[in-house]
Order: sequence, then structure tokens, then C-alpha cells
Amino acid sequence: MGPRSEPERTLTAMNQLNTASSRRRFLAAAVGLGATAAAGMSGVAAAAPGPRSLRVATFNIHHGASPTDVLDLERVARVIESMRVDAVGLQEVDRYWKRSGFVDQPAWLGERLGMHHAFGANLDLDPEEPGRPRRQYGTAVLSRWPIRSWSNTHLPLVPGHEQRGLLRATLGVRGTCADFAVTHLQHNDGQERERQSARIVELLGSAPERTILVGDLNATAETPEIRILTGALDDVWPRVGTGVGFTYDSVNPHARIDFLLPSRDVRPLTAQVFTADPEASDHLPVVSELLLPTGRHRR
Repeated sequence: MGPRSEPERTLTAMNQLNTASSRRRFLAAAVGLGATAAAGMSGVAAAAPGPRSLRVATFNIHHGASPTDVLDLERVARVIESMRVDAVGLQEVDRYWKRSGFVDQPAWLGERLGMHHAFGANLDLDPEEPGRPRRQYGTAVLSRWPIRSWSNTHLPLVPGHEQRGLLRATLGVRGTCADFAVTHLQHNDGQERERQSARIVELLGSAPERTILVGDLNATAETPEIRILTGALDDVWPRVGTGVGFTYDSVNPHARIDFLLPSRDVRPLTAQVFTADPEASDHLPVVSELLLPTGRHRR
């Protein structure tokens, strides 16, 4: 016969209590322990869930190439790894392009970093070699938290320009959800960017909740296209960033064009330009620690 179970040992102990006073002491102790346990469980159950912290980043990875076009996706992975983020929005991401070794970059990075991933294809083109998959190009989300759902919506386009999009992923974060969105606006047309920004606000809502928009916006904070976005969202940098926050170019930074824009119910705690490896891409990533609100999530 194996070791006796806890109930069997307890029963034996009770049988060994030969006096009424001993029984009373035993029962009193048991009741006391039960009351303590019940109080502890009640305290846990009654405690309201606190705000959830979320460390996020935006990073234009230049299809895994350095400013001098040396391909090294592992170098990009090491930068993301060293940022220790819960979620990152990536721009200029390749799938099955010859220039990037025909690699499915979002899947490769997800596997390498142990993160969930979603990819928004804004370009979907014929393969460059027979028998290869179609080549795609766009934005991606990597998340340590599960991606509950995702969608990619194309943004307004001037004929002849590159198609841009808004990739939205709903993340499950410690019993609540957050909408994490990533975009990459047109680089050479301010009016087109204004229309793209207006469409993003239409998609996210004029007063979104538990939402973080990140991306390479190809514009600086005072421009109309950025003001359209900050009419509905906050810019973390003026609130908690230190210094000028320049992100482009990575070797000689002179402009802040990469943004983290949470909804007004999300509290930014910190923001920094991440400069550990400025030659991993032609942009520098931006990292921010955020505090998600309590309460129910509504999309």
C-alpha cells in the first residue's frame, strides 16, 4: 500500500485525540485555518484587476537590410529581442522576395523570437522565379501575447504610388484585450498621407479605447496628416519622451517620423529611441511602456 492520503492522515490524527479538550483544540485550529484560507480566497476574488502594462515598439526593418543594403535578418531579430517588448509593429516586411532570400520574414521572426505574428500584404505580386510563392510586402505585428484576430485594410492610394495599409491585431493581454495597429504612410505626398490618416481615424474611431497605433508615418509632428491622427490619439513622445526623438535616418538621425500613438485611455509611462544597433536598418525603433486601463474592452 502506498503513502496515505491527506484525508487518511487527518482521520488518524483525529482518532488519536482521546480527550474532549484535545478535540476542541483540534477543531478550533481547523476552523481557524479554514477561516484564514477563506479570507485569503475572498480577498483575491474581491480584488479588482489593476491596469495592465504593455511594452510596445515600432520598427521599420528595411526588409532586413542595413543602410548600406547588407541583408541580415538575424541582426534585426537581435534588436527586437534586446528591446524586450510585448508587441512590435514592423514596416517594410518581405515575404518571398529575391532581395531578402525568398524568406517569409514575419514567420521567420516569429519563430526566431518565440512570438505570435500577423502580416498585412499591401503588395501582392507575381513570383520572381518559377515555382516560388507570390511575393508580398507590407507590415507585420509580433506579439508575446496571443493574437485573437487581425485584419488588413488598404488605405487611399494615388495611382502609380505604393499601396499602403492599416494592419490591426487584437491582442489578449492578461484577461483583457488591446487593439494594436501598424501602418506605413506614403513617403512623398502629403495630401495622400492626409487622406490615409483620415481613413485610419475612420477605421479606429474618433475616440478609440485600448488602442495603440504605431508606424513609420513619413511626416513630422507639426504636419496636417499627423495632427489628424493626434486629434483622436495621443503622441507618447511629447508626454514621456526625452530629447528630440529623431528616428531617421538611423546613422545621422534628423527627423522624428516613427510614432507610437495610443488612445487617450492608455497611459504612457516611458518612451525612448532605441539606439543599440543603428545599422540594423535605416530607421531607429521607438519603444514605450504603456498602462492599459481596467474595465471591459469595447471595439
